Amino acid sequence: MRYRKVYLESFGYTLPDEVVTTDALERRLSPVYERLQLPHGRLELMTGIRERRFFPPATSPGSISTVSGEKAIVASGIDRQHIGALIHGSVCRDFLEPATACSVHHNLSLTTDCQIYDVSNACLGLLTGMVQIANMIELGQIRAGLVVGTECGRHLVDSTIARLNTDLSLTRQSIKHLIASLTIGSGSAAVLLCDEQLSQTRNQVSAAGYRAHTEHHHLCHSEGLESFMHTDSQRLMHEGVATGAETFVHFLSETGWRPEEIDKTVCHQVGVAQRKMLFEKLALDPIMDYTTLETLGNTGAAALPLTMALALENTHICSNDRVAMMGIGSGINCLMIGVHWQESRVLGQLERGPVDTTDPA
Repeated sequence: MRYRKVYLESFGYTLPDEVVTTDALERRLSPVYERLQLPHGRLELMTGIRERRFFPPATSPGSISTVSGEKAIVASGIDRQHIGALIHGSVCRDFLEPATACSVHHNLSLTTDCQIYDVSNACLGLLTGMVQIANMIELGQIRAGLVVGTECGRHLVDSTIARLNTDLSLTRQSIKHLIASLTIGSGSAAVLLCDEQLSQTRNQVSAAGYRAHTEHHHLCHSEGLESFMHTDSQRLMHEGVATGAETFVHFLSETGWRPEEIDKTVCHQVGVAQRKMLFEKLALDPIMDYTTLETLGNTGAAALPLTMALALENTHICSNDRVAMMGIGSGINCLMIGVHWQESRVLGQLERGPVDTTDPA
């Protein structure tokens, strides 16, 4: 997929105030650690995650997505009347129906001729939404579009800790399939894309490459939003990296870039082992990458755009950089987007009144 008319104009993001350390989680896990004789510090050593953040209990994803979406619109300087599509792409959502995008659309006061829907694609949800918006802009169907999502990981982590401490049938081997749930954090991000006439930044989206290896769909799965996540972490890592390497070849072909022409990368945030293996496989220097997994954990579909927003704020990405956004999600799906960067417009803190974050139900 190649683009000539699409520009990545702005980011908005929202981070929870509450910080929870991995050390604190392990202290809560002392019953199972003692029973299975697991060493304290094991979780941080395996994942590289020191801490993560959580929104308050009963927070509705749509309410936080509204905040992030508003930030992206304000940062762009684009009149919201031009926004012709809104996609909500996180794993977490308010209800099975209606689409969480409905409440976000209403709260953002977008027009009635704006297409709105949710996209579900595991940790690639927001990236998938970006490609769909880009396609609509390239075809001339809309002038601008907003992709937003919010992951609320508290319930999954809390329920996993309760399961680990009370299920006496778990062994040192079987416990491994639940460990990935403890890496989850919370966060929210929004991305606004537009056409050439509306763009003031000139951050041109060059192309996107993708691959699907769904023979591995069983390696990470959850039966519902409130159930446990079962993950074969080792196989998922190896097969995910292999899929990433294959996608990278396709990505280079679509963008016309050579590996040495890529200046910066932003990846989905999983863990230190996966990142190390991926960059070795792609023969890329990890110094070009920006990470947030150490302090935010795995924030699902919000992780990559949230990390890119923070990379921009911290001037990791500079004018004229060629940036590779590289997402790998369970399924296994892989999607990479190339952007030729010029100017950063990011809003993470917005002066506004109090926001109701409780579940409307």
